[in-house]
Amino acid sequence: MGPDGYEIVPAIRDGRQVLQVCRDGTPVADCGSVEEVARHVDLADLCEVISLPARDDGRRAALS
Repeated sequence: MGPDGYEIVPAIRDGRQVLQVCRDGTPVADCGSVEEVARHVDLADLCEVISLPARDDGRRAALS
């Protein structure tokens, strides 16, 4: 993820893997290399977003 709603996601186009640059969920470009991605966003501004599994600490059972 990056500033201004940019997101870089892997995708398959015409049977090959690309890095798709999206802004606010709308595809902007399919890039074949990181260098191509850098034409659209400053790579230093990107950060990785990791989804963590939901934590079950017993509160769900108490609410049932």
